[in-house]
Amino acid sequence: KGDGRGAGVRIGLAQIDTHVGAIKANTEKILDTARRARDDLGCDLVVFPELTLCGYPPEDLLLHRGMRLRVAAALDDVRRGIDGIALYLGYPEYEGEVIYNSGAFISDAEVLACHRKVVLPNYSVFDEKRYFEPGSGPTVLEYGGVRFGLTICEDTWTPAPCRAAVKAGAQMILILNGSPFHRQKQPVREGVLMERANENQCPLLYVNMVGGQDELVFDGGSVAVDEKGEVAFRAPAFEEGLYVVEVEPNASGGGAAITPGNIAPELPYAESIYRALVMGTGDYVNKNGFEGVILGLSGGVDSALTLCVAVDALGADRVHAIMMPSEFTSQMSLEDAARQAKNIGVRIDTLPIGPIVDATSDVLKNLFVGLSPDTTEENIQARCRGILLMAISNKLGKMLLTTGNKSEMAVGYATLYGDMAGGFAPLKDCGKTLVYQLARFRNTLGDVIPERVITREPSAELRPDQKDTDSLPPYEVLDPILEAFIERDLSVDQIAELGFDRQIVGRILEMVKRNEYKRRQAPPGVRVSRRGFGRDWRYPITSGY
Repeated sequence: KGDGRGAGVRIGLAQIDTHVGAIKANTEKILDTARRARDDLGCDLVVFPELTLCGYPPEDLLLHRGMRLRVAAALDDVRRGIDGIALYLGYPEYEGEVIYNSGAFISDAEVLACHRKVVLPNYSVFDEKRYFEPGSGPTVLEYGGVRFGLTICEDTWTPAPCRAAVKAGAQMILILNGSPFHRQKQPVREGVLMERANENQCPLLYVNMVGGQDELVFDGGSVAVDEKGEVAFRAPAFEEGLYVVEVEPNASGGGAAITPGNIAPELPYAESIYRALVMGTGDYVNKNGFEGVILGLSGGVDSALTLCVAVDALGADRVHAIMMPSEFTSQMSLEDAARQAKNIGVRIDTLPIGPIVDATSDVLKNLFVGLSPDTTEENIQARCRGILLMAISNKLGKMLLTTGNKSEMAVGYATLYGDMAGGFAPLKDCGKTLVYQLARFRNTLGDVIPERVITREPSAELRPDQKDTDSLPPYEVLDPILEAFIERDLSVDQIAELGFDRQIVGRILEMVKRNEYKRRQAPPGVRVSRRGFGRDWRYPITSGY
């Protein structure tokens, strides 16, 4: 179908952050972005991410009748609300009792084509078969003299949909995406796009969203790949933006030609993860309407890094640190916590927990007669801190950030209703060795974490001279074992074959299995690995395995 324009299309890539369920706000952002693409950048077409209208992933909101009505009204508002530019945007399409993950190509108040996502992912963090029915066959239309094949995200991860679109005459593939971040994800995406381009001698334009949604973070990195499989344009990661790609039809009938544009560099490993933590934390706090956050600042590296993430996400004026010393808290911890708070410009208050611990112990003493001190007394300290932090959170209306890391959560080295209390856990998917890498990286941006916080031997400081290695192997041993089990599904024998002591491996894996009940009660946190404790970890609590 032609539109009467001259040959060639100036395409705007709308790499935006939407809000799940906020249909009105998303609609306004779509229209505003389309107007800017038209008026400021002279675009003929603007392409949006997957399910832009409702936000991604909407999960069971899709099943609400109210969602169906609001989406229909919003799509009509978009269709009527913009002219002089075409849009290709994602939305949930309702047909009777069936829902499709669809993309509408709209021009001059008319839907010229609608593509229904053919391949529905149902693995890892994705469960689209719970909600959607798959589409069938390719969707191709001509606009500005270019024949576009319309696809959505997973359609491009398998060869058939792109091949079918090219066979139907497509000269360029447009891809709407809601592709979540994990470590080193961008090279994987671009590798897939290069395969599709080479298979079909056809360029692809991939538009991804940015922003945090619960534990998922979307990092953008929208990209254009030419018919030779080479990157012709790449948008910056973790930045909202509107970017332009020029496309010209090929007179000989082959793939369209992309005018090379700016190729933003891929972020280094630590920086990409750190920016994911900042974006995920900021969006979680802001989209849930909190004025700010509080956290316990202990003088250790986990809380130090969490403080940095919070300040970079929200600003120092929205972050409040609380130091809660006990009789076992070292002078070093007191000094380092105060120094970091001063370095980064946040308010810090010191609330000693001794009187609360003593009062609690006094209430329990008759029940504990004849019983030796053990982890119970350590947990009481952690829970007294949790009481104080949650009281401040309630009274001031600020979200409590939990400061624990993935290594601790994996083996249960954390206290329920104590240091696990909180609304969000920025480091939930970061192992301890990664925490150290990120702390080092953050200090390259500004020396705010005291050096000895990073170099000191880690300790919970819940008993005299306590060290993490009293209960756990060194983290440089523990973390690779955990990664092999959690992310690669390796057995005890397979992990031992990598060079680890089989007895230690068996003990660690048993700790992981035994502590699932704790992880089910932990707050959500940013996912940065291929498998985090959350949407893509479904381990039974009760198991005889």
